[in-house]
Amino acid sequence: MPSFREPKAQSEHAISQKVALGKGRHDHRNDGRIHSVGTARNYEQALKGVAEYQQEHRLGDLRGLSVETAQQYLADRAALVSQKTLDLDRQAMQLHLGVRLDVVKSERETHLSTRSYTAAQVERIASAQSERNSLATRIAHCAGLRAHELLTIRPTEERPSSGHREWSAERFTGREGERYTVEGKGGLVREVLLSRELAQQLEATRLDEPREVTDREVHYTQHYDLAGGQAWSQSFTAASQRELSFSNGAHGLRHSYAQERMEELQLRGINYEEAKGIVAQEVGHFDKDTTEAYLR
Repeated sequence: MPSFREPKAQSEHAISQKVALGKGRHDHRNDGRIHSVGTARNYEQALKGVAEYQQEHRLGDLRGLSVETAQQYLADRAALVSQKTLDLDRQAMQLHLGVRLDVVKSERETHLSTRSYTAAQVERIASAQSERNSLATRIAHCAGLRAHELLTIRPTEERPSSGHREWSAERFTGREGERYTVEGKGGLVREVLLSRELAQQLEATRLDEPREVTDREVHYTQHYDLAGGQAWSQSFTAASQRELSFSNGAHGLRHSYAQERMEELQLRGINYEEAKGIVAQEVGHFDKDTTEAYLR
C-alpha cells in the first residue's frame, strides 16, 4: 500500500536506513551505506525529487520504486538538469534500490568556463577581507583547500595522512614549506603544503584548547582560530564581487591551485598524465580524471 507521507518524510526515512556515520567511507567502500553527512543530505534531496515524481504520476511511493520507474525518471530529467545532478539522482536511487541503473546522459548543454583566479586576483580579494578571512583565503589558495578543510587543518606530527592510500613521493615537487594535514571528503586525511610565511601566520592563531565548530550541519574540531566553511566562503564571494565585479566562488581557488601546480610540474619535465595524477592527490581526488575539470 502506498505511503501517505510527504515526499520529504519518505526520503528522510529511506536515507536514515542507509546511514552509517562514524566509519570512514574509504575504509568501508561498496558496503551499501552512507558514511558522510553531506552525501546523506544530497541523496535525501535527490530521493525527495523521486518521491515527488512518483506522487505526480501516481506511481506509488519510494518503498515501491521499481527499476523501470527509476530509469524513466532519469530519462525525463535528462532534458532538465546537468550531468552532475543526473548522476547524483542515479546514485541515490541505486543505493535505495540496491541495484545498478543505466547511465543516462544529460541533454542540457553545460557551458564550460574556467573558475580559476589569477594570483593577482586572489591577492586583491584577500586584501579586501578581514584579517582572519584574508589568512584563510591565502591558505586555501596556497594549498588548494575546500572551505570546510580550513576548519580541520593540523600539523602532520599530530595527525598523519590516511594510511589506506598509496601516496606519490612526487607530491609538492618544486615547492618548499611546512606540511599539515586536512580532512577532506569521506574522511580522507591528506597532507598539504603551506609556505613558511603562511605556516608562521597560521601558528600565531593556534588555540590553547581545541574547540568544536559546526558548519553546514557537520561538526569539526578546530585547532586554529582560522576562518573556514560557509562563513568564509560567503566572505570570499562578497570580497570578489567588490574587487573584481564577479565571483567564481571560493572553490575557484582549488582550480587555481590545480592549474598552477600542473604548470610547475610540467616545467620540471613531468608529463601531463603523471602531473595530473600528482595534482589529484594534492587536492584530495581519488580519480585523477576528476581533476581534469579543474584544468579548463
